[in-house]
Amino acid sequence: MLNSENSRVDVPEIAMVDPEVLSDPISAYGKAREKSPVVRLMAPGFGSIWAVTRHAEAKAMLSDPRLAMTADSWNQRIPDDVRPYMLTMSHMDGADHGRLRKLAVRAFTARRAAARRDMIRQSADRLLDALPGLAEQGTVDLLKHFAQPLPTHVVGDVMGIPEADRPRWRGYVARMGSGQTYEEALRDAVAGAKEVVRLRRSDPGDDLVSDLLRAQAEDADRISDTELITMVWHTVFAGQDNLANFIANSVVALLSHPEQLAALRADPSLMPRAVEELMRWRPPLLLTAIRYVLEDFDLCGAPVRAGDSVVAVIASANRDPRVFDDPDTLDITRPAGTAVQFGFGHGAHYCIGASLAAVEAEVALEALLSRFPDLALAVQPEEVPRLPNPGSWHLTALPVTL
Repeated sequence: MLNSENSRVDVPEIAMVDPEVLSDPISAYGKAREKSPVVRLMAPGFGSIWAVTRHAEAKAMLSDPRLAMTADSWNQRIPDDVRPYMLTMSHMDGADHGRLRKLAVRAFTARRAAARRDMIRQSADRLLDALPGLAEQGTVDLLKHFAQPLPTHVVGDVMGIPEADRPRWRGYVARMGSGQTYEEALRDAVAGAKEVVRLRRSDPGDDLVSDLLRAQAEDADRISDTELITMVWHTVFAGQDNLANFIANSVVALLSHPEQLAALRADPSLMPRAVEELMRWRPPLLLTAIRYVLEDFDLCGAPVRAGDSVVAVIASANRDPRVFDDPDTLDITRPAGTAVQFGFGHGAHYCIGASLAAVEAEVALEALLSRFPDLALAVQPEEVPRLPNPGSWHLTALPVTL
């Protein structure tokens, strides 16, 4: 426990390398939530991080102007040669964040997301057509052959990445997500982003990069080349990695809750609510990006100091019984609008691609479930392999039978 004469609460400490946290982080964070609205995460190499565990407190924290996003919010060691490309829109606050968000948001409106539904379905159907031929001894890896490539096609279309180059981008993201060759993959992603910008500058099209280049030509102060390159690689990374994990997590959740799957098959109109509930129940990211304290203040009764690191624990806030009835139960009929879930973030940094991500997930699950009515996990739900990671629910494979 961390105790202070200035603190009104005892603050539990959680070792992020604790086997219990690594094996079942959602339960570990849930137990911490019921002890305190704020805990200390002890992260090797990063010191201690204040973590807000409850829904109301997390909602307030995610909109608190005394907390700032910076390039240092990346929880990775960044090589000097790519550091200029790490200040993404997601790691900015204030005027610069607003300027870039205003430029990018037009590509991710609900209307434009809906307009891409047919394209997404066509991409999904092509991948599903190939699945039976990819089976090995009756088992198919749905992560490798469906959940990962589908978002690559969609975000590649949004960004104007040639179709032939999209598998290469999937490789960049996979290597970055594994952490094993992070620095090398990051360099390759930045180089790939520069290549996309060069291509669209010489051959513009109907895509976000071309739109941003046109805005730059009209007023060079609206977006710099460095900001443009940064937006390309980070948008592809966020639009591919997180969504692939979410689709895979959703499949496991539905296949391991047959009553929920049956309800969805019986009433496909439940799909939008199902996607929202699945994001609440098993989000791909369990923690928000780090925010830094700008001035000393009292956070949930704990004294935080300028320079301290703070996160919200999505996994525990999304299951807070103070706002969600029976929160540990997956219920795709849960009434909409009872409380916001934080899988897409909150406040100024609410995910710009949330509408597109929701449509992608809806289409992916609709296509998969309708194509393969006998779809089943090839292993027990607890045996589906995933990275032992306290910050994300990241599968490494999804073996299924068709």
